[in-house]
Amino acid sequence: MNWPHGPTHWLFEPGLYIVTAGTYRKLPHFDSPLRLDFFQESLFQCAREFGWNLRAWAVLANHYHFVAASSSDPQTLRKFLGKLHMQTAKQLNLLDSTPERKVWFQFWESRITFERSYLARLNYVHHNPAQHGVVPLAEDYKWCSASWFARNAPPAFVNSVKSFKIDRVHVPDDF
Repeated sequence: MNWPHGPTHWLFEPGLYIVTAGTYRKLPHFDSPLRLDFFQESLFQCAREFGWNLRAWAVLANHYHFVAASSSDPQTLRKFLGKLHMQTAKQLNLLDSTPERKVWFQFWESRITFERSYLARLNYVHHNPAQHGVVPLAEDYKWCSASWFARNAPPAFVNSVKSFKIDRVHVPDDF
């Protein structure tokens, strides 16, 4: 039975996952380049530490998304995000002189089981900053994987991913 106040986390099988987390009350805590750099580097560091291979990411002022291949034990996602959220909240609270302030709300994850679903979610995450109107072109946003993907993936794969529509992708994203 789902708990009515939080998402159920089904982390039983290794594989590809899409993850979303938002700040408490959707507050834009990551509202500067310095804060976005800090969070993105923290995300990369925790992903490496817990063996999650990031395939796409987007970090915005009040939420983030990523697609990643899990470690052999996907249950490590809880520890990964717990550490990420704890470290980033402590640093933000130190910067803002707000000890004990709640920074993060919840996280949602979904295991991706179909190739077409994976490709659509890659496209969704790559283009999330443009979708939210932060930039006209996601490749121009420093804190997402769109430009990295365009530079490093084979052109045919980039074009294939970009061809997938994202209007029917169901991801918590009312930020």
